[in-house]
Amino acid sequence: MAGTGISIIGSGHTRFGRRPETLEELIVLAAREAVEESAIDPATIDAVFLGHFNSGLVPDGFASSLILQAYPELRFTPAARCENACASGAAALHAGIGQILSGRARTVLVVGAEKMTHRATPDVTRALAGASYQGDPTEAALSFPQVFGLAAQAYAERHGSPLDAMAQIASKNHDNAMANPLAQMHKPMSVAHCATVSDMNPLIAPPLRLTDCSLVSDGAAAVVLTTDAQAAAAPRAASLRAATHVSDLMPMSSRDFIRFEGPARAIAAALDGAGVTLADLDFAEVHDCFTIAELLIYEAMGLAPEGRGADALADGTVLRGGALPVNLSGGLKAKGHPVGATGVSMHALAFRQLTGTAGAMQCPGAGLGLVFNMGGAAVANYASVLAARGA
Repeated sequence: MAGTGISIIGSGHTRFGRRPETLEELIVLAAREAVEESAIDPATIDAVFLGHFNSGLVPDGFASSLILQAYPELRFTPAARCENACASGAAALHAGIGQILSGRARTVLVVGAEKMTHRATPDVTRALAGASYQGDPTEAALSFPQVFGLAAQAYAERHGSPLDAMAQIASKNHDNAMANPLAQMHKPMSVAHCATVSDMNPLIAPPLRLTDCSLVSDGAAAVVLTTDAQAAAAPRAASLRAATHVSDLMPMSSRDFIRFEGPARAIAAALDGAGVTLADLDFAEVHDCFTIAELLIYEAMGLAPEGRGADALADGTVLRGGALPVNLSGGLKAKGHPVGATGVSMHALAFRQLTGTAGAMQCPGAGLGLVFNMGGAAVANYASVLAARGA
């Protein structure tokens, strides 16, 4: 079967949420856990990459070499920071993949990290909005909740209201997070609660309710990448069967935003590159920055026809125990969304699913998984297919 020739052999992951640690401390915690799990000598790491959006959220703008604080042996190891909005973590992973494929490295440590909760919500909203198109005053003035609120409005006009499906997605992901000790929110929410506008669930950017929005979070995650040949001796390994990156035009006015063409192309290319179909997958971790985004991703994946994403909920496909459970981790909605960490977190938790170490989150017999991480309004799109050893 097709493959990149690269495997993940270790993972690290802090709990997401309001964390007391500094950015440096979070990076070090995740990096050490990943290296220790991989059972490699830190001196054999050839390069390190950091996924970190920042956008003025913390003073540590030049943070890549903070990874070197994890082990004395990492001093003088090449380090670089990767930024691609909410897909900064996946960008760092792809940088590591590229380093190995080029022959310049055999083993790479990738960390994603962000500190967000110490800033006021308006500051975080403004920082994230910098990832939208600044060349159009109308688009530049939109927050990301407003961007995806417009997406939900456009979907309703074209296909009918998505609000019930969005409430089901929110409730599903909160239920899934209850099994994830690393998740920011351990609070089940009924579909009725998520569907009802109230003092506890106010409108944020109509028609988006509070429960339709991902969380402001601190946290870090890490993975160790190496060649398949090196991975054969590792205690645990999951191979990267495919890893694709598709970028689209930034201006939403230049494309049909709710068709999610960039995500669809990235996911299709990853499945094709891995030589598999949706029917072969056992689980997926996808970028539910807002519940409408997860609904649109169902359609981009091909789980349902355009305008029929709700079918994947109605028939149980994306639920725990369904044909393709989506966001068993709780997703960005309940696990949390420390922006630079998200893409690495998805790969770290997919690795744990495929090595049977996901604990209460475990998808029984998981052999193949899909990861989709998105930056901006479906602008930077990264998809990966990962496989268990021997799958």
